[in-house]
Amino acid sequence: MAVVDELRMRLRAEQVVTDDATREAYAHDDAEWAPYAPPAAVVFAESLDDVVATVEVANATGTPIVPRGAGTGLSGGANAIAGCILLSLERMTRIVEVDVDERFAVVEAGVLNDDLRRHVATHGLWYPPDPASQAISTIGGNVATNAGGICCVKYGVTTDYVLGLTVVLADGRVARVGRATAKGVTGYDLTSLLVGSEGTLAIVVEARVKLLPLAGREDRVVVGTFSALSDAGDAVASIARDGIVPAALELVDRTCLAAVNAWQGLGIPDDAAAMLLVRVDEVGQAGERLAERVAAHLAAANASGIERASDPDEIDRLFLARRLAYPALERLGPVLTEDICVPRMQVPAMLARIEAIADEADVTIANIAHAGDGNLHPLIVVAADDADARARAKVAFDRIVDECQDLGGTATGEHGVGLLKLPAAAAEITGVELDLHVAVKHAFDPRGLLNPGKAFPSAGLAGGIGQVIDLVGAHEPPAPPAAFGSIGQ
Repeated sequence: MAVVDELRMRLRAEQVVTDDATREAYAHDDAEWAPYAPPAAVVFAESLDDVVATVEVANATGTPIVPRGAGTGLSGGANAIAGCILLSLERMTRIVEVDVDERFAVVEAGVLNDDLRRHVATHGLWYPPDPASQAISTIGGNVATNAGGICCVKYGVTTDYVLGLTVVLADGRVARVGRATAKGVTGYDLTSLLVGSEGTLAIVVEARVKLLPLAGREDRVVVGTFSALSDAGDAVASIARDGIVPAALELVDRTCLAAVNAWQGLGIPDDAAAMLLVRVDEVGQAGERLAERVAAHLAAANASGIERASDPDEIDRLFLARRLAYPALERLGPVLTEDICVPRMQVPAMLARIEAIADEADVTIANIAHAGDGNLHPLIVVAADDADARARAKVAFDRIVDECQDLGGTATGEHGVGLLKLPAAAAEITGVELDLHVAVKHAFDPRGLLNPGKAFPSAGLAGGIGQVIDLVGAHEPPAPPAAFGSIGQ
């Protein structure tokens, strides 16, 4: 409790919360499959000074500190460990500046993605990164995981839009990295290093993000329905092979479609094994010709039905099945969310392997995907009270990652390593590369206090998700990486 007393001396009493209900509610993000434990306290920062004060207390007492945004993460990256300080930045919601001429905005870490997008739209500008959680996820959280989204196949992910960051280091010092100019290569690119570091190197307090003009795009959507998932995969590969870069290319499979249809009654054909939603946004006749080329690829891949739309309301209707897929599945039971990325040409093969894994493991696996860049989200659905199904789910989870890596893919495309993907990261980050990760971590956080045990593997985590996740409810926190030494060393 000395840590709590120190925090209350540095912050207002209502910013340091220790009641059981709050500590339990903030102990994990949306990855309840990953281990967690109640923190010693939840701190609600409201300013840069608050973050500095909290980190200084953590450093002085040798207490681990876990930063958190809105808690929408799907990998356990914001899951608390026993006795830590859980630092919430959700109250830091100021949009500090919008520079229309230079096309950038400066925002605090707790600003919601959609709130930023709506605000800059009033200035005729656009912030492209659009994770599925955009209505409820924060810019700080997006930076921490290098979040992607539907439009990233053409417009890129979070790192492509972060010009600079204000961060608090593990000893409480404030660093301002990056630039305000369109170009700049002075020194190491610390900004890009911090994007995607999952709170293990520094705590993001403020971000300077690049904006694009809002005008200059005309959306057209082509939707294809397929009676075989492999045909949809072939269409994805064919579109990529033709050099078409759509503004979105999303896949929704039979299980998702059936769940959405049962919930919302959208009239999706019962024989639909998959749906591809392709958006192009070129202007005028160029956009019309591109939409025609996309439709031809869908037809050549045996699409059983093709719809086209350019009216905004009709586009929203066609994309409704994609937007509702995840909540529709959650109505069926707990969902273990995968996040793999394979080369685009391997999408058909990976979809086939996922189907085979579902049959062999006897589990329900639904697929939604940012198929245009090979980022697939197999969703393993189990009954809430079926321990055997949960055990089979973790087997399927590991198998999917193994097959992805066998096809030249990577274990996470946009959700981050967190805790769920530590074993998979152990297969990808080895040897010299692991040495570099350890050296970078030590340079930023020599005592290992910032989000310990997350983002990259410690020794001995090659045995699969079963080493990290207890699917039956015990919340055993992971140990900090051995290479960092014990807390307080």
